[in-house]
Amino acid sequence: MKLQFSVPLVLIFLTLFNSNLFGQTSNETSDYQIIPKPAFQEILNGTFKVDKKTKIVCDKELTQEADYLSGILGAALGKTLKVDSKEVSGDIVLKLDDAIENTEGYELKVNTNEIVISGKTSTGVFYGIQTLKQLMPADIEKATKIGSSFTIPAVIIKDEPRFVYRGMHLDVGRHFFPVSFIKQYIDLIAMHKMNTFHWHLTEDQGWRIEIKKYPKLTEIGAFRNGTIVGHHPGAENDQKVYGGFYTQEEIKEIVAYAASKHVTVIPEIELPGHSAAAIAAYPELSCFPEEPTNLGKSPMSEKSKELQANGTAKVVYETWGVTGDVYCAGKENTFKFLEDVLAEVLPLFPSKYIHIGGDECPKGNWKRCPHCQSKIKSLGLHDEHELQSYFIQRIEKFVNAKGKQIIGWDEILEGGLAPNATVMSWRGTKGGIESAKQHHDVIMAPNSHCYFDHYQSKDKANEPLAIGGFTNVEKVYSYNPEPEELTEEEKQYILGAQANVWTEYMETTDYVEYMILPRMTALSEVVWTAQDQRDWSDFKLRLPNLIERYKAMNLNYAKHSLSEEE
Repeated sequence: MKLQFSVPLVLIFLTLFNSNLFGQTSNETSDYQIIPKPAFQEILNGTFKVDKKTKIVCDKELTQEADYLSGILGAALGKTLKVDSKEVSGDIVLKLDDAIENTEGYELKVNTNEIVISGKTSTGVFYGIQTLKQLMPADIEKATKIGSSFTIPAVIIKDEPRFVYRGMHLDVGRHFFPVSFIKQYIDLIAMHKMNTFHWHLTEDQGWRIEIKKYPKLTEIGAFRNGTIVGHHPGAENDQKVYGGFYTQEEIKEIVAYAASKHVTVIPEIELPGHSAAAIAAYPELSCFPEEPTNLGKSPMSEKSKELQANGTAKVVYETWGVTGDVYCAGKENTFKFLEDVLAEVLPLFPSKYIHIGGDECPKGNWKRCPHCQSKIKSLGLHDEHELQSYFIQRIEKFVNAKGKQIIGWDEILEGGLAPNATVMSWRGTKGGIESAKQHHDVIMAPNSHCYFDHYQSKDKANEPLAIGGFTNVEKVYSYNPEPEELTEEEKQYILGAQANVWTEYMETTDYVEYMILPRMTALSEVVWTAQDQRDWSDFKLRLPNLIERYKAMNLNYAKHSLSEEE
């Protein structure tokens, strides 16, 4: 007998053929909520099953990445998965592919029988793993079992970043955070396919890195005798000694940890301003060593008052804002000190860059300092701005001689830009535009869009205390790091962008998490995904997938972040 099917029956049959009855599933767009958005994505039917028998094979250069993936899957399944770098066939394959052009690019292919992650380099493979994680259940982020197996939807993804520099900054000078949190911060950077951790290690309020030649930097400079309470200038002083620092061994541990997550650590040693903690340790670095530290309208701790009454003029700064007590630019011992410090710092960080600050350096002391005025005269300089340029350029020569390059805040443009300097533009975009037009590399970090110490809701009464401003997730997402004022040639000098996290009011790790998430998530797409592929409405649809992972990781993210009424 000849079988005949009506049209509806045929459709039913075809649906069943493409269903679990035949080992296939028809996947939906909702199964692929990836941030940052990939350059190319093709949705396939079916799923790949991960269980305790799943085997990972890899090129021998990718054992670190394979072990990393094995750890993620093993934590979810309750069993460490086998990794083999000698075999060529397996369930999950990690391999290098010279045909991929971008050094951080990758290809991810998932079908019912196999997962293949290819990269130009190990970094690309690592980012492919980050994408794979977002295709897994959110519980994969927990170090607990989610079951004996789970599935990953089939897909082909080809991806690469828009910018070479994708960074997050963290100020540990105002408030100090333990090694464990610094590692967690690095994990978040890696999770978002960002590649740089800008570590702000020295400040007026605390010196945070061990320098063996100058032990007082951490004996004295790493601890302040009190901190203002409330918003600057503060109603009172809490009278509590506060501080901490990282040993050189801890620095090495963190740098190695970051390298394993394909994150470069760039240290910042502030100069010539924001140096009150170092001056408290070594007052001779100041233009006027005998003049007592002045907190202006902010209340000083009783301990510091007592020290000053007994002849100790300089104390670690206990308030926020800017102090005029900066490194003396006219004394040779200032440069000897800084070169000695940098000689210890530079070998700890493999990065080709070191950030030397250069921002917010009041010139009042220099104007009345006989040493500084003598230096201006002897060098034939016009003013104190050119003296700062001399200061920066002299440090740059030392750093360059050590095989490194400097990054400075956009104030280093004043008085003349150091020859090989990279400019980090924070006072809006003007400094970045000017630097790119001069054919200097630029990292964009404008306070208008990339300062995560700003409020993220207009309802400030129900927000944690912040420095001011308003920068919500949508505003971060709207940012384009390539200014329209630049030509296509000049835009090539824009290396990328980063968010800055200044911690005057962030006393705890939970506080930092709240201030960066999910604004960091928005920025990750800004610096990774091509401008013409970004869309705010589309991003909002994909963000809940990351939010579920924040929940699984017990992160304190800002839950109101997508409100249209912010």
